[in-house]
Amino acid sequence: MSARIHPSAIVESTAQIGADVEIGPFAYIGCTARIGDGSRIHHHASVEGNTVLGPGCEVFPYASIGAKSQDLKFKGGNPGVRIGARNVFREYVSVHAATADGNFTVVGDDNTFLAYGHIAHDCQLGSHIVASNAFGLAGHVVVEDYVTIGGMAGIHQFCRIGAYSMIGGFSRVVQDVAPYVIAEGSPAVVRVINKVGLERRGFTPEQIERVKQIFRILFREGLNRTQAFEKLTAHAQADSDEVKLILAFAAKSERGLAPGN
Repeated sequence: MSARIHPSAIVESTAQIGADVEIGPFAYIGCTARIGDGSRIHHHASVEGNTVLGPGCEVFPYASIGAKSQDLKFKGGNPGVRIGARNVFREYVSVHAATADGNFTVVGDDNTFLAYGHIAHDCQLGSHIVASNAFGLAGHVVVEDYVTIGGMAGIHQFCRIGAYSMIGGFSRVVQDVAPYVIAEGSPAVVRVINKVGLERRGFTPEQIERVKQIFRILFREGLNRTQAFEKLTAHAQADSDEVKLILAFAAKSERGLAPGN
């Protein structure tokens, strides 16, 4: 099916529009934007710059996808945004292009970003993320798969949020948050494992028990980080996916892991 474009929408002649795309009144599609099959761009939304929006996405009114980085180090060139399939960007969400020429802000698949949220330059987001209203991701933030971010939470630049974790509403995250946990506060600290989230993702009782053991070693036994990681490396279940994910995450940490409470 051909695209359905409202007469009042502005779609630049060189934009690439997929099949069965709907573009609403007063929307704007820039000259180098590419819109995937079956996507819907609501009224007054914009997709611009060197942006690829994957199939089945929905961009709600007044959202802005692909605008120039706010980074004052921007020196020109053609950085952009790469977005996967079936993402939802609610009202007033903004996703900014990367800063350096040839780099991209990246968003995976099946994510939902609620109203007034911001994804800054060079962020690298995975899939199945739910971010509540007015969240803020500063530049170069990494968010792994199946993360939930509460309303009004702010993530400091270069922080990493581990898979299956949850960030509580109004939190201020200034260090990396390990996979599998719930962190909240200002600054955010790790409170408990994300048990409900893990159950919803199909984790078995045995897997959840391993996560509990990891949590106790990292946050409850009074060990420093070096001691805790040495204990995890020597753990009888060190070859499990859960332990390997934690160790791999920690090995990449540059800001350090958020502490327990």
